[in-house]
Amino acid sequence: MMQHGDRIASGVCQAPGSGEAPAPDSFIPQNIRGKLTRNASLAKLVWFKSGGAADWLFEPADREDLIAFLEQVQPGTPVMALGLGSNLIIRDGGVPGVVIRLGKAFAELHENTESVLHCGGGASGILVSSKARDAGIAGLEFLRGIPGTVGGFVRMNGGAYGREVADILVDCDVILPGGDFVTLPAGDLQYSYRHSALPEGAVVVSARFQGQPGDPAVIGAEMDKIAQAREESQPLRTKTGGSTFKNPPGEKAWALIDAAGCRGLTLGGAQVSEKHTNFLINTGDATSSDIEELGEEVRRRVAESQGVTLEWEIKRVGRP
Repeated sequence: MMQHGDRIASGVCQAPGSGEAPAPDSFIPQNIRGKLTRNASLAKLVWFKSGGAADWLFEPADREDLIAFLEQVQPGTPVMALGLGSNLIIRDGGVPGVVIRLGKAFAELHENTESVLHCGGGASGILVSSKARDAGIAGLEFLRGIPGTVGGFVRMNGGAYGREVADILVDCDVILPGGDFVTLPAGDLQYSYRHSALPEGAVVVSARFQGQPGDPAVIGAEMDKIAQAREESQPLRTKTGGSTFKNPPGEKAWALIDAAGCRGLTLGGAQVSEKHTNFLINTGDATSSDIEELGEEVRRRVAESQGVTLEWEIKRVGRP
């Protein structure tokens, strides 16, 4: 529950990655059942284990609780959803406005008719693919290779091993800033590579994925292959954020980074992975500034030596 004396931020509209937080006022949300924390540390909630605090962190009890909360948030307050904290740099100055973190109440999964799987926005890719396997639904195996939650990879059109969310999404349920609840068909998201037209501040609370009938044993074997491939090629047991840069058309980001001589490159406590050069690592005491600046140095070297400008895949949010 919200603690006595807490206040919610309000003010002009700003993206989570820019500007200062709106000044707090005397508004206190009423009748919320989730947990609201002021100046909440986010470093422990993200894979890099670095970065500043959220002005406010709200962990709703359920969908209705989230709607009730967002209905009361002052228009213009930045709102950002947080899943498992992969694919994300929280800058050292923290995140203005409100961060929404979906817990177990948003991780429910159940099979609909005709090989459609209904997934809560907080369910992980591993959980979704395992449920699909047990239900004999093929076509969702690649989600085993995405380190994140349904909400995150619906927003970013997450993909791995030749497949992406655009291939399987039927529709998704979204709560907009202000509390409006809408269901958006996949076509409305205008998917492209690691991008969607989902409105800023919208929170994906559930989605439906279309598969096809399959043999659980065959599905499980494919998932095992994906898990083994990730283990062998990626620095999974480090403080990292997943793939750092998008693959340029016809190219592999890791190969360009390697060709630019960046394998093992360090800046402060941040390092380009020796195992997979499209991964950045917090070796122990890196700040988010170290990690982001190292990424920018990699981009500079690749552009200079390879003639290709890499685009960030990892989302960077908050104040420097």
